[in-house]
Amino acid sequence: MIVELGVVLAYLLVALIIGVLAYRVTTRSAEDYYLASRSMGTVVLLFTTFATLLSAFTFFGGPNVAYGAGPEWILVMGLMDGVLFGVLWYLLGYKQWLAGRAHGYVTLGEMLGDRFGSTGLRGLVAVVSLFWLFPYVMLQQMGAGTALVALTDGGVQYWQGALLVTVFMVAYVAAAGMRGVAWTDTLQGVFMLGMVWAAFAWVATTLGGPVAATEQMIATNPDFGTLGGGLYTPQYVISTAVSIAFGVTMFPQVNQRFFVGRSETVLKRSFVLWPVLCILLFVPAFLVGSWAISLDIVVPDNANVLPIVLNAVSPGWFAALVVAGALAAMMSSSDSMLLSGSSYVTRDLYRPFVNPDASERTEDTLGRAAVAVFAFGAFLASLTRPGTLVSVGSTAFSGFAQLALPVALALYWRNTTRTGIIAGVAGSQVFYLATIFAPELVVSGVPIIAGSYYGWGSGVVGMLVGLLLTIGVSLVTTTASTEDATLLFETLGTDN
Repeated sequence: MIVELGVVLAYLLVALIIGVLAYRVTTRSAEDYYLASRSMGTVVLLFTTFATLLSAFTFFGGPNVAYGAGPEWILVMGLMDGVLFGVLWYLLGYKQWLAGRAHGYVTLGEMLGDRFGSTGLRGLVAVVSLFWLFPYVMLQQMGAGTALVALTDGGVQYWQGALLVTVFMVAYVAAAGMRGVAWTDTLQGVFMLGMVWAAFAWVATTLGGPVAATEQMIATNPDFGTLGGGLYTPQYVISTAVSIAFGVTMFPQVNQRFFVGRSETVLKRSFVLWPVLCILLFVPAFLVGSWAISLDIVVPDNANVLPIVLNAVSPGWFAALVVAGALAAMMSSSDSMLLSGSSYVTRDLYRPFVNPDASERTEDTLGRAAVAVFAFGAFLASLTRPGTLVSVGSTAFSGFAQLALPVALALYWRNTTRTGIIAGVAGSQVFYLATIFAPELVVSGVPIIAGSYYGWGSGVVGMLVGLLLTIGVSLVTTTASTEDATLLFETLGTDN
């Protein structure tokens, strides 16, 4: 256990040192702290987005789903979400980059608040984003805790593992801001990708090669060799892929990266290369999870299959390296979430509603403090372990996805009104929250409030509710005098 913990701690220290180095060149301005002065090149932008997006949900939750339901999770995440998010990055992210460059926006709420002349909308977007961000930060801490328990065979307790990662994240995020996060993300993304392929090679070799491993998997569970069936109905696959792709587009930590590219060329290269990186990560990770069905292992409830597989087929030092790669995935998501959440608190809540005349120094200090408060609050909540990584992650993805279509209309439909977008954002959130927390409501056999609608997820149905509300209310309301459509149309070279 000492060797395994030593490997993990060494990695955490490297990440902290990079954060300290970034701190030395980070100024006290909000734009530099939150967006690294919009100076990122292709490699750093691509890998910081990659590492930010691919978290405990992917690194542990994905193999867990593949272990329980089969390798078609590769189709859900790799082909559908890898490609679909790349398309959304182009359609929505490119326009946001143009707007950010023209008007200096730091957050999505700032952009929409200016476009519709509404601090209320700005605050609504921030509150919704922070509400769904909290469980997703918590998910990373849950993943870290369970990973270190499995790696050390219970030598490290769940709360100790979650706290360890939380402390390191707060240290370098509060110090270094976006530049430190992007630098550590690049290291973490490369390391994570390398460790996944190393784990794939080790497990495949142990099982006699990829072909033999796949044959053993099918012999153990023939359903794993067929396409469709079981969990993977067409409705489930499409609903999940759409919710995840549109959800991550609205993740504050991902959405904020739409503003940071150094040039148009950097942005276009990044979203073209995005699907390639996704396939390179998803295929080996989820195949290892699927192959594990043929191994003589025991996977307790709410445990992660990947470290258990590695402990069974490889020496402790190698398992520790791969778990360090998994921690890289979790930290590279959480650090960006903490930073973007801090920007929403300071830019969209504190400055417009509490102290409009706050200095850059005050905002900077508050932002760093918000990182610590948010992180330790999520850590305390993670101790309750409210569900599996996949269930917590899926709920948050769909919550963010409710923002996507109203935002898309704001970017592409000039006739969107302030009242319309507020109705779309608020209405879809109320509907989706009702499907989670309210009692099920069925009228004449038709589900009105339910988790699933004839197999389609409530997240996708909620997105349609938001779309219809935004269009319908916009058509029957007038444009307010403070709205300024030119900010997102003529200024960006479009007039549709």
